[in-house]
Amino acid sequence: MAGSAKSNRPPNRLNRPNRPLFDLDLLRSIIMVADCGSFTTAAARLHSTQSTVSQKVRRLEDMVGHRLLERGNREVHATDAGELLLGYARQMLALNDQMFEALSGAVVAVTVRLGVPEDFATGATTQVLARFNRQYPQVKLEVTSGLSRDLLGSYDHGELDLVLVKQRRNSRESVASRPEKLAWIDSAKHPSFGLDPVPLVTFPTRGLYRDDMINALESMGRNWRISFTSSSLSGIQGAVADGMGISLVPPRAVLPGHAVLGRAQGLPTIDTFELAIFHRPTADPMVGALAKVLVGLLESKPRASK
Repeated sequence: MAGSAKSNRPPNRLNRPNRPLFDLDLLRSIIMVADCGSFTTAAARLHSTQSTVSQKVRRLEDMVGHRLLERGNREVHATDAGELLLGYARQMLALNDQMFEALSGAVVAVTVRLGVPEDFATGATTQVLARFNRQYPQVKLEVTSGLSRDLLGSYDHGELDLVLVKQRRNSRESVASRPEKLAWIDSAKHPSFGLDPVPLVTFPTRGLYRDDMINALESMGRNWRISFTSSSLSGIQGAVADGMGISLVPPRAVLPGHAVLGRAQGLPTIDTFELAIFHRPTADPMVGALAKVLVGLLESKPRASK
């Protein structure tokens, strides 16, 4: 009958039954005795009695099966085994202190995953987020910027906790919203609105403002063409400033290299959009606190001029 093969792997010492666990109070006692060189002095510093401290040291010696301290007439010295134990004991007490600090309420971090449009990713928004972080240092902010449709998709898939997005008015119920009018912009140095057809600088298909731009020009009887497409706001801003066409952007995205168009050119006011904030009712209280900060940010944003 064939015998079973023996495993060459070393025994897993962590799984051994009945392995004794070192009591940190015992370790603290022997460290104090070793540092003081005296049971009497150690007992005074530990607010205990000499006999109690001696019993704790003997319990450790019984546990490890070695003498840990040499009791002299005047001083107490650690044996070789005692020195080995003292090294580990100091590490264990230090780790205990680190664990306590890490688990204290003021240090445990709460992560809030925030999504904002690209034009909200700098400037006043970062200043507001910095103030929030100073008020709540335990909150770790993970900020993602991008197109509103992508941010909403990430939110719906549970990848973001809180989003500030642009949408058509009342298209989806939100925690808070604020209407946002838009600005028509052209190049200050190389204007293109007078060209036929009018070149348009837009976000990709299904991107915000694209259909509104086309509908506005067609209602004016103007011909148009798409001259430049970008999913980046900075790309839109740069293309317009360089004379590649006109576009629609939030007023905060108007740069010195842009010329603002409007009624004088026969262009209509576009006020069919809003800024909306979304978060789940069951979200962490810190998500709600940050949402209130974003509401304040929206209320402080200047509205577009008519």
